[in-house]
Amino acid sequence: MENKLDQVASFKAAMGNYPTGVTVVTAYNSDGKPMGLTVNSFASVSLEPLLILWSIDKRVYSYEEFLKVDKFTVNILAADQGDICNLFASKVEDRFAECEWNKSELNLPVLSNSLATLECKVFNKVEAGDHTIMIGEVLHIQNAAKEPLLYHRRNIGAIPTEFYK
Repeated sequence: MENKLDQVASFKAAMGNYPTGVTVVTAYNSDGKPMGLTVNSFASVSLEPLLILWSIDKRVYSYEEFLKVDKFTVNILAADQGDICNLFASKVEDRFAECEWNKSELNLPVLSNSLATLECKVFNKVEAGDHTIMIGEVLHIQNAAKEPLLYHRRNIGAIPTEFYK
């Protein structure tokens, strides 16, 4: 049986070798200012109703503010948005001053030029260890004909063209 440190290292290695898409989740905080963070723990949950989930680390600076929101946007990043991924994973305070975005008809911050955006209302929150799982009911979807940004082994990039051969 592995000790706890070895088990955590093995878990991180296994999960880091699992390729995922990259999203930035955005919302307005209680002061009405946009906030957002890079998230790769994103998945579909249900078709009836349309539900998605993402999880937020309880140690993230915006954790308490995200728990207060009733709506959020999942911005699924396109292959050419690596800079946006890095920006929203950084310690930059005013991330929205460094990128293009707009306020949607549902009064949510939406990043420009994403592969897709899913505007959601909070459906449920589930405590899960050192994270909280945010489940959202999808209210509005926008899609663009773009390739996705991927995360694998702590790297980001486009799907290699030979993948489709």
